[in-house]
Amino acid sequence: MSKIIFMGTPDFSTKVLEMLIAEQEVVAVVTQPDRPVGRKRVMTPPPVKKVALEHDIPVYQPEKIKDSEELQTLLDMDVDLIVTAAFGQILPESLLDSPKLGAINVHASLLPKYRGGAPIHQAIIDGEKETGITIMYMVKKLDAGNIISQRAIAIEQDDNVGSMHDKLSFLGADLLKETLPSILNGTNDSIVQDEAKASFASNISREDEKINWNQDAQVIHNHIRGLSPWPVAYTIMDDKNLKIYGAHIVSGKKGEPGTIVETTKKAIIVATASEECIALTDIQLAGKKRMQVANYLSGVQESLVGKKLV
Repeated sequence: MSKIIFMGTPDFSTKVLEMLIAEQEVVAVVTQPDRPVGRKRVMTPPPVKKVALEHDIPVYQPEKIKDSEELQTLLDMDVDLIVTAAFGQILPESLLDSPKLGAINVHASLLPKYRGGAPIHQAIIDGEKETGITIMYMVKKLDAGNIISQRAIAIEQDDNVGSMHDKLSFLGADLLKETLPSILNGTNDSIVQDEAKASFASNISREDEKINWNQDAQVIHNHIRGLSPWPVAYTIMDDKNLKIYGAHIVSGKKGEPGTIVETTKKAIIVATASEECIALTDIQLAGKKRMQVANYLSGVQESLVGKKLV
């Protein structure tokens, strides 16, 4: 078995780590520091840390790896390979160059498309029909190394970030398992990325989360599902934030974009810039818990029609 350092943080990374633990010798796991979560700000370990501790693997959590004391410890481990998957930090060149077989990354897009930290979100927001996993060698430039293997997967009309995240996490582990033997024995081929086709998926900002109702229904629908269930698209109703977790496109009454033109037993129908409307089905009002619109509408249907969402 080969000695491997694994670097990753969120749920997406755990399937890859579990596969590596079963197949190789993972001598260390590097992940982000514990962070406060929820209204009570409870310090919570990253999902990858939990998996590592379950298997008694040493865990390192530097705030910035390039400036950390842990860096030299990792350099001294004399490993065969570094594997990363959604780690969340840029690795220093000294670390990239230290393993005998280099460093590879499991990236959730079909590179060179969607380099960066939010490839799943951006592919859905952009209305892509497919995305996938790329396994590549790591270089100093972000997500720009040679491609070792790729596999595509369809994005269905009802997929959101949550469903695609789960599909891609399993796909990433499966593809790495297939690809790893050729990397470890030096028989793999790799191809240079076409820089002319490169695009970027930067981390989602608060401004990116707000819905623009002056767009076509399909664009708005892609935006909502491309941010659900995190960080979640929102609009403003009655001067308060209204988060939208679930919606679909319907034919409905024409109205000024952003206006609630109708309510049904299960949905709030909002006009867009196109002939079609958006039916809101899963929401969270400011200060309230997430709920199905059917539960919210009881007794308020009449008062909603004509309201403007901005």
